[in-house]
Amino acid sequence: MKFGLTRRGPSGLSRWDPFEEIRQTQEHLNQLFREVSPFGGWLEGSSFTPLMDIKEEGDNVIVTADLPGVDKKDINVTVKDNIIEISAECKKESEEKEGGYTQRERTYSRFSRSAVLPSNVTDEGAKAKLEDGVLTITLAKTKAEEKPKIMIE
Repeated sequence: MKFGLTRRGPSGLSRWDPFEEIRQTQEHLNQLFREVSPFGGWLEGSSFTPLMDIKEEGDNVIVTADLPGVDKKDINVTVKDNIIEISAECKKESEEKEGGYTQRERTYSRFSRSAVLPSNVTDEGAKAKLEDGVLTITLAKTKAEEKPKIMIE
């Protein structure tokens, strides 16, 4: 006979999973905050972490990052010590006048994402293109420099 925590569900007794209970509670709380937020969901999207893919293709390392709604003038890309960093600051303002009222909104978002590259690269001849919200960066690989071996006497 096996003993375990059980819970009565709509279809009878079932095994209780405390992590599922926590996940469901978190979903309920998120929904509650979305419904009562005076900012109309502003708090929900205040942090942004772009998805990145890194792959080796021949003599190049190709990095792609999803940056929907980000203007290329707001993006900064640096490569140092085999680490690529993509960051951006986005500021937007809008003004709407209707029926004697003026509504002004200002939003500001900032993010930074870095990753270790799989090979040594050089920034010489590097190319970056932003198209349909996807940033594609092509970096040329370099041969690993041999490090001098120190002989022990």
